[in-house]
Amino acid sequence: MSDIKQCLNSTEQSMQKCVNHFNVELKKLRAGKAQPSMLDHLLVAYYGNPTPVNQVAAVSLADAKTIVVKPWEKSMIATIENAIIQSDLGVVPQNDGDIIRLAVPPLTEERRKDLVKQIKKEAEKSKTSIRTCRKQSKQALKNIDGISEDEIKKSEDTVQKLTDRFVKEVDQLLESKEKEVMKV
Repeated sequence: MSDIKQCLNSTEQSMQKCVNHFNVELKKLRAGKAQPSMLDHLLVAYYGNPTPVNQVAAVSLADAKTIVVKPWEKSMIATIENAIIQSDLGVVPQNDGDIIRLAVPPLTEERRKDLVKQIKKEAEKSKTSIRTCRKQSKQALKNIDGISEDEIKKSEDTVQKLTDRFVKEVDQLLESKEKEVMKV
């Protein structure tokens, strides 16, 4: 019986990780307002190692539409600026020698629709990951020795309820972010 509980707990944790990953991906997408977390996924070469921007510079907001990046080492300004230019952020960095300013422009209707498509694609990836967890869990349950068909069926029903719960959670996050992006 403890094997079944362990399998179900592992499944729930895996599904939660899928939802958490989707949430992180949503935070990377800008919805018309500046957020320091927009730069979290940017990597720069720091002494030959790819390093997140927020580990080589202070990233903050100057106002609702402007992000300020202040590198701890002046030699990193050009590297950070190039990473921002090559990214998919759609902002042009302004370098004054000490700090980099990023003016986040308002989203166009076309860009909003593209973002919604991107969000829906990420949501579908997350749902697929959750369903993969379900499949792996069902297989693991069948491989547990010494449990009856009734226990397997009951456990599979529990796994399906977990799947439904986490898919619904992804749908709610998707709906919320879609409203945020489409709001003018």
